[in-house]
Amino acid sequence: MRCITEDAINRRLYKKQQRLNMNAQNIQKIFETLQKANPTPTTELHFENNFELLISVILSAQATDISVNKATKILFPVANTPKKIAALGETGLKKYIKTIGLFNAKAKHIIQTCEILIKKFNSVVPNNREALESLPGVGRKTANVILNTAFGESTIAVDTHIFRVANRTGLTAGKTPLIVEKQLLKIIPKKYLKDAHHWLVLHGRYICVARNPKCGECPIAKWCDYYKLSQTRTLSGACL
Repeated sequence: MRCITEDAINRRLYKKQQRLNMNAQNIQKIFETLQKANPTPTTELHFENNFELLISVILSAQATDISVNKATKILFPVANTPKKIAALGETGLKKYIKTIGLFNAKAKHIIQTCEILIKKFNSVVPNNREALESLPGVGRKTANVILNTAFGESTIAVDTHIFRVANRTGLTAGKTPLIVEKQLLKIIPKKYLKDAHHWLVLHGRYICVARNPKCGECPIAKWCDYYKLSQTRTLSGACL
């Protein structure tokens, strides 16, 4: 008799994912269930227009949505256009976002982004990836969030939550966010693709958390590879 730890379960899960892809029926069931539980998912960031969304997403890098919402609740009534935020300057902007991690770099990027929006885009947030990624502080993940949430495109912004959920459940077996993104875009049925980003983020944030995932509360556990492999585990390690 030998005991299997959580690390061992994770290693077995990874090896299994390398050999097998989740079947289409289980993928369908997962997203069907997520849709039923939350028919109209959206971001938890608070915003009133595409520009406010862009600023909020830039601020949210390595920060919680709660911390961003607290800061923008004070910032946006004062400045919520490229011209108004640019007028604050870096020093002025920092006063509003100093409670958010990496606020110095973010202030610099946001001021630069506002200046570019004014000069090149008539103060309008562009609706294509190339233009978005030309803005300071906007990478592929941020561009995907804007394209999906603001413009309704079927993109998936793979953050830490989606990366964890996708690999843990067995939906994907990717070592990088880009690989996971491409695999998800390939396997998720088109009817669910537009909202898949938000479902997976929220699921990772509240149920499939990094430590001690709440499998007992999970509506998709029956199709999850991690759950199946961890059924024999106890608090001290299960014995097989």
